Amino acid sequence: MVIREAIDEGLVPGDMNAVLTWAAVLLGLGVVQAVSGTVRRRLNMYNSLSAGFRTVQLVVRQANLLGSTLERHVDEGELVSLGTSDMNALGSAFDIVGRAVGAVISVVLVAVVLLDQSATLGMMLIVAVPAIVLTMGYTLRPLHRRQSDYRDLQGELNSRLTDVVAGLRVLRGVGGEIPFARSYRERSQRVRKAGSRVAGAEALIRGAQVLLPGLLVSTVTWVGARAALTGAVTPGELVAFYAYAAFLVEPLGTFTETADRFARAHVAARRAVALLAMEPKSVPATDFRPVDTPIAELIDETSGFTVTSGTFHLVVAPSADVVWLADRLGGYTDAPVRLDGRLLSGLPPDEVRRRILVVDNRARLFRGSLRGALDPHGTAEDTAITEALRVASAEDVVALLPDGLDTEITADGRRFSGGQRQRLVLARAVLADPDVLIVVDPTSAVDAHTEDVISRRLRAARSGRTTVLVSSSPLLLDHADTVSFLRERRVAATGTHRELLAADADYRLVIQRETGETAPATTPSTRLATRGSGE
Repeated sequence: MVIREAIDEGLVPGDMNAVLTWAAVLLGLGVVQAVSGTVRRRLNMYNSLSAGFRTVQLVVRQANLLGSTLERHVDEGELVSLGTSDMNALGSAFDIVGRAVGAVISVVLVAVVLLDQSATLGMMLIVAVPAIVLTMGYTLRPLHRRQSDYRDLQGELNSRLTDVVAGLRVLRGVGGEIPFARSYRERSQRVRKAGSRVAGAEALIRGAQVLLPGLLVSTVTWVGARAALTGAVTPGELVAFYAYAAFLVEPLGTFTETADRFARAHVAARRAVALLAMEPKSVPATDFRPVDTPIAELIDETSGFTVTSGTFHLVVAPSADVVWLADRLGGYTDAPVRLDGRLLSGLPPDEVRRRILVVDNRARLFRGSLRGALDPHGTAEDTAITEALRVASAEDVVALLPDGLDTEITADGRRFSGGQRQRLVLARAVLADPDVLIVVDPTSAVDAHTEDVISRRLRAARSGRTTVLVSSSPLLLDHADTVSFLRERRVAATGTHRELLAADADYRLVIQRETGETAPATTPSTRLATRGSGE
């Protein structure tokens, strides 16, 4: 409108004062646009970052609520994607909301102005803009589908990558890094091809963003020029019509970009909502009151496993049943497991966690100082930490560190070997000193001498406390008060290690597979000689 008045009132009659006046108005509008654009960009960026990081906060909060059940439903790679690409996709949708609203208002205002000046051009705009938006929206359908497929493959690839990184040392030990690298390469090529399909759909949309608004500008200009030749519109109005049409290119592109970003955000939001919709373990109302009396008995009614207070109890079970039993005893499932006659599923989770601690090979060391990794609450004295390290035979690990307990460690303690990390995790469990400590294969990655030392020290340190170790190592079994042998997820025999060796053929077979010995060779010295080093 300003340009139209500058031409019709200034340039055509040759009134330079009018030209300067309208030029000043145009400059003022430019300043307002620059300031408002800066403010809009700042607010949009704030909304984008807030949406992304708050999504991550919700996901982390939900992960904490789900606890150990999380990894049974969601791969690590899926969580990585939620915290990276999905976070950005959701944030970008909020980033464009301001521009989309502004584009709608702009199109409405231009349509009103054109209707006032030229009914033909105004009606053309009212019909053409929705047609263009619908056409470009149709092109988004294959993009949405391809983005969903690409996101699935990306999450799968991230899961494979985290598995490879976590097990790289083991893979190198068995010479498996080359097959895994080949598998990862094949999967990454699938992701690349899916990404290329997404890029092809995006290229089509980008072309439509240029072509369709360009056709609209050309049509408006052509119709306006014919009207100017007949005298129906003034030269200033013709230039204004062209400016309106050219101005609409950006709002129309914004509509398409909005649809594109919302399609991406929809794919990401479905993933986040699926995680947030997972129900954490519910706890019924109860009048239970925490007590500090020692636990008398822990019973799994399904397997028939029973452990009494203050015992050093070993469980021998097939590898497929090890985690199954540990999760049940730790209250991570709704299994009929009773603590002093009360179902674990009916007790407050905080109380169960306070009294029962389960440690398996999935336990992690978190980034930070080693002291913080061993004592997350920061309440233990150095003497207590040192004693826990001694019980786990991990003093040498700390002695080799440049700053001792204050040494900064990487995520999951990757600077340590498998045996060192296993001993540090065991030391953390000993330091926690729960009423019931359940440890799965606590010495599977250490040598026989270290295993024997750990078994003797752990038994002495846990005197008066209930300890359950799931292991088929004879060195640990020899120190057990009681051994329970599980067959088909039921307790098939209970007794001391030597009693079961003499009475149960299946038990002897399991132990022979563990040591490679014949049944009579059951002395500790012989077993020490037959075990290899796991460090």
